[in-house]
Amino acid sequence: MDSPATSRPNLEKFAWLSIAAAVATIALKTGAWYITDSVGLLADAAESIVNLVAAIAVLIALRVAARAADDNHHYGHSKAEYFSAAIEGGMIFVAATFIIWQSIARLLDPQPISQAGIGLTISVVASVINGAVAFVLLRAGREHRSITLRADGQHLLTDVWTSVGVLVGVLLVVVTGIEQLDPIVALLVGANIIWTGWKLLDESGRGLMDEALDPEVNAALAAVLESQRTAEIDFHGLRTRGAGHLSFAEVHVLVPGAWSVRRAHDVVEDLEQVLHRDFPDLEVTTHIEPREDPRAYHDFGDYEIPIAPLHPHPEETP
Repeated sequence: MDSPATSRPNLEKFAWLSIAAAVATIALKTGAWYITDSVGLLADAAESIVNLVAAIAVLIALRVAARAADDNHHYGHSKAEYFSAAIEGGMIFVAATFIIWQSIARLLDPQPISQAGIGLTISVVASVINGAVAFVLLRAGREHRSITLRADGQHLLTDVWTSVGVLVGVLLVVVTGIEQLDPIVALLVGANIIWTGWKLLDESGRGLMDEALDPEVNAALAAVLESQRTAEIDFHGLRTRGAGHLSFAEVHVLVPGAWSVRRAHDVVEDLEQVLHRDFPDLEVTTHIEPREDPRAYHDFGDYEIPIAPLHPHPEETP
């Protein structure tokens, strides 16, 4: 039996917050680069442009993911969030490529940095904005189980660390007079951005491939089923998957074959209420089987989530 997952509040306001932060930081960081002619600050400004594109992708993904199930999408549209995370990961790679290319060019042809104090001050202001928005997005992403918001928050947090690295590079140039330190720091920043992009692509790919829920969640689901077992009722064939903020679980319910359909139906209705109490965003599909039938025990093999046997299988009974 299928049970509808609870709805979550509209999350578009977080996407608009991210867009506003991207526009503000693009203006600030571009100004800082123009004043100083630092390739590190140019790299920082380039990543902010990527942030804007990614924030727009977040807005679109959240709108699509919020759509209800329809004739063509019986399980809803929540997987749209994984596409947004993949886009963010790809855009991060684009930004990193640009940063590394500019850094190598400047490493081969070092240039002095001018008016570093003003440029650094502007960059610090932009970093504070990004840091504050990243904190809000990460908290909202965890609270609402949104990979889109978490990905955007991680992206902005990466931007903050990028800015910190760039600031250190510019300061080192000012203190030491070694102009090559600016592009070297920018190269390190580019490598860090590539790592962040790879992690986002990996997470979105795992979600699109219907990866099982976290082991801790699976264990908690198995524990709930254990608590609902009786001398007559047993469970097996537990499988799970995640789709954005939604979670799906399937389980087979073993009951005496002599029971009526109504009695078995009452059992699974009670079970689903217990599961929804502990897992509000879980959609449960149950399948009733006669526990005396040996065929009821060999549905999935080794890839179902283990639940310790409470009763012997019929073929094991002497």
